[in-house]
Amino acid sequence: MSFGMFEMKNEGLIEITNPSSILISDREESVPGSVIVASMEGTRTLMLELQALTTPSVFGIPRRNANGIDYNRLTLLIAVLEKKIGFALGGQDVYLNVVGGIKINEPALDLGIVLAVASSYKNVVIKEDIVAIGEVGLTGETRAVNMIEKRIKEAEKLGYKTCIIPETNKKLLKEKFKLDIIGVRDIVSAMKYLSLI
Repeated sequence: MSFGMFEMKNEGLIEITNPSSILISDREESVPGSVIVASMEGTRTLMLELQALTTPSVFGIPRRNANGIDYNRLTLLIAVLEKKIGFALGGQDVYLNVVGGIKINEPALDLGIVLAVASSYKNVVIKEDIVAIGEVGLTGETRAVNMIEKRIKEAEKLGYKTCIIPETNKKLLKEKFKLDIIGVRDIVSAMKYLSLI
């Protein structure tokens, strides 16, 4: 499967050769609840912004809203945050949005989702030059994802300075990269690195 983005101009439909730059070009700087992730659509790497918002629940039953990702995945990752980090999200409404209206269904976004929710909950900014990549298991561990070098290359090409990836992926990297690669075994170590706990 291949992914393409097009823009309507006077001369007709024109392919957008670098969708990542369009999807994250209007990103607010220094805002809690925002993180960049690297996703694969077919063989193409897309850099996407995830935005999360947590706010105290007014009606007693907390709301969960997921735009662009699977609702059940969001609720599962919230449960992992509650169990492994001790965040009291049972009294919080949690909203998550993939900016640009893209729908993504891949586990490599898990780490970004967890970090975006934690960033909003703790009201701590994740620097705009950081990219998060990794699947998160039920015990809070980070799990390796496919095509990691392709994802890192795209992040490097777009000027990001740091990639947070699963430790397993870091050990298997064959290439050298100019950006800093931080390998994490679990969400606890990722959050400690970002001063979220």
